[in-house]
Amino acid sequence: MHFSSLFQYCPRCGSHSFIQNNEKSKRCESCGFVLYVNASAAVAAFIVNEKGEMLVCKRAKEPAKGALDLPGGFVDDNETAEEAVVREIREELNANVTDLKYLFSLPNQYEYSGWTIPTLDMFFTCQLDNYQNLQPSDDVEAYEFIRIDELNTEQFGLNSIKKGVGLFREQLKIK
Repeated sequence: MHFSSLFQYCPRCGSHSFIQNNEKSKRCESCGFVLYVNASAAVAAFIVNEKGEMLVCKRAKEPAKGALDLPGGFVDDNETAEEAVVREIREELNANVTDLKYLFSLPNQYEYSGWTIPTLDMFFTCQLDNYQNLQPSDDVEAYEFIRIDELNTEQFGLNSIKKGVGLFREQLKIK
């Protein structure tokens, strides 16, 4: 659901005169407050081990609970995208990141709590300092390593992750 239909009252003064200002904002005719909804920043990591297998996670929570995903999540306030990748992998897999590199970004529509949240998903490659002691936690139910040439993008639950995995395979020249 688009934010404009969710927010009927001004969050500042409570007025019902909260009207559509443009495609990305609503404006209160009573107090002048303007609410913009811009893309939230999110990150995802491609982690490939020495056998050419990519680490994929099984989502523990909605949206797309039970589907495959990449480790990652939303960027917190006052955090860089690089810091977010490091934190998310520590939270989700109890692992430390090494050799982090930015690849590309994709827009996404993240459905959560009855609201369609626009996101900008930034994709990175990285390595881990240890692959033996990974522990799924936070919003990761389980993880596994899958050969990149055997990945089925349709098993990934979020659209930008599906597209991102496809682009990553193309960059590696894997069909």
